[in-house]
Amino acid sequence: MVLRHERSGVADDDVYWHESIEGSSIGSEVSLIMTYSSKDGSGPRLHLHPYSETFVIRHGRALFTVGDEQLEAVGGQVLVVPAQTPHKFVIIGPEAMISTHIHASPTFITEWLE
Repeated sequence: MVLRHERSGVADDDVYWHESIEGSSIGSEVSLIMTYSSKDGSGPRLHLHPYSETFVIRHGRALFTVGDEQLEAVGGQVLVVPAQTPHKFVIIGPEAMISTHIHASPTFITEWLE
């Protein structure tokens, strides 16, 4: 049986899709965050998860802090942050960052560190 989630909103394409989906709500073992952010300097505070998080950067740029490392991620890259690793990112404008974040858990579990 195929599980399906119907996108909220009315946009015709996936560029502006900005939504969080907990896998448990659709019978999946992973949770997703689809983001579209055009605000330079925006991004989540430092946090960690008890599972890995995979970032699929589709467009734009962001400065990631992962543990003690800083790196610039650009469209076309995939980053995997291991479980229990503090991380955050900030958008580097002027272009929007379009990305999909895959949480290896059916629910979001986040410990905020700042």
